[in-house]
Amino acid sequence: MDSNIFRLDGKVALVTGASYGIGMAMARALAEAGATIIFNDRNPERITEALAEYRRSGIDARGYLFDVTDENAVMENIGKITAEAGVVDILVNNAGIIKRIPALEMEAADFREVIDIDLTGPFIMSKAVAPGMIKKGGGKIINICSMMSELGRETVSAYASAKGGLKMLTRNLACEWAEHNIQVNGIGPGYIATPQTAPLRTEGHPFNSFIIGRTPAARWGTPEDLQGPVVFLASRASDFVNGHILYVDGGILAYIGKQPK
Repeated sequence: MDSNIFRLDGKVALVTGASYGIGMAMARALAEAGATIIFNDRNPERITEALAEYRRSGIDARGYLFDVTDENAVMENIGKITAEAGVVDILVNNAGIIKRIPALEMEAADFREVIDIDLTGPFIMSKAVAPGMIKKGGGKIINICSMMSELGRETVSAYASAKGGLKMLTRNLACEWAEHNIQVNGIGPGYIATPQTAPLRTEGHPFNSFIIGRTPAARWGTPEDLQGPVVFLASRASDFVNGHILYVDGGILAYIGKQPK
């Protein structure tokens, strides 16, 4: 096997929302594989903080201020990115939000906001980069899905609807663009240990016990657990993988749960 098939030298990778968390972890991995890193955020302070963090890691990333739901802003910034860094070879649609509100209490405006960012945003971004990929002869689009692309839970009706839709958007774009040598795949993270989930991971917290008991690996995932999968799906190693959702969940989706004693 050619060990260089995982290298991304000379590639431009745009990771939306990669100013912190799993987005930044995936961007670091793409950079270590040789890619030039581009990211966006709609908060200028987060861009400044992220650029400093990337520099501390020896990564010369570029940050752009725009909202993935604003089609005009997306198109304008993709033009800037192309002029300043080159055609986007790899798009990771990572930006997203979740609102944990019971369905009976959720306003339609809140539901629409989640759908707009988590589902419409990836459509807008993919549509914006695809012409450049087609002209260049190929590309990789990676949508960050979720176990909620497959499962339901209380209070996350909007998020699960968006992530279920993103799974099907992934498959449909794969079908439409495969002839142009564009592979469109997804990653479905399990429960990941991040600063945002820290309050839930304290010893004795019911949710922490629930996740560890529900996961065959008996642990939370880490942002680093997503680094290998994203490099694989961004590289030549996955050239014949298309329309696939790679779940990185420690086995949760395969597990019915422990038998009561």
